[in-house]
Amino acid sequence: MSPSLGLGPAPGKPFTPHNTIHETTKTASVGLGAGLFIAAVQNALSRQNVGAFGIFTRGAPIIGLSAAAPAAYIFFSRAMMNLREKEDAWATAFGGFMGGGVLGLHVRRMPIVVGLGAFAGAVQGSFYLFGNRIDSFKAEGDEFERKEILRRTTRVPVEQTVEEIGEGRGIRPPGYEERRRERIKEKYGFEIDPVKATVEGSQ
Repeated sequence: MSPSLGLGPAPGKPFTPHNTIHETTKTASVGLGAGLFIAAVQNALSRQNVGAFGIFTRGAPIIGLSAAAPAAYIFFSRAMMNLREKEDAWATAFGGFMGGGVLGLHVRRMPIVVGLGAFAGAVQGSFYLFGNRIDSFKAEGDEFERKEILRRTTRVPVEQTVEEIGEGRGIRPPGYEERRRERIKEKYGFEIDPVKATVEGSQ
């Protein structure tokens, strides 16, 4: 496994323990809200008159799975990271296996539970291994570092900057005053003499 992939701590960097309970509670709360939303939509689209409490009576399995599966993933993956003092694809794969297994519990068939767990674990482990990105295999900091290098090494010529944004408003390249007087003469028909910056003293 290449150390440049993934978002784990760099080699030599001390491991920062995760607050497993806090992260699990936060994730379960988000999943609970998502499950309530899905159950409410299903209840509203139902052809039968199930009433307002149908969200909880008919949507209880969806609400429970939406809260339990992400919470299981976070709890087991963070606990494994804390126990091993390492963030890697194995911890996320283990959390994915447990979360996928929770999704299959309502079927009450062990092959489906194990199959969903293995699938979710493989997806989560691969996702972490390839940098937690969908669009590429680059680490998260690569794009920022690339832009910083371009900013430090690339200099736009002054002529190009003036051509793009124009003269005036504090931007006065060489020959600006002469061109300004010519533009005023062409537009208004009179010529402006340059003002002398020095005053000759009396003799």
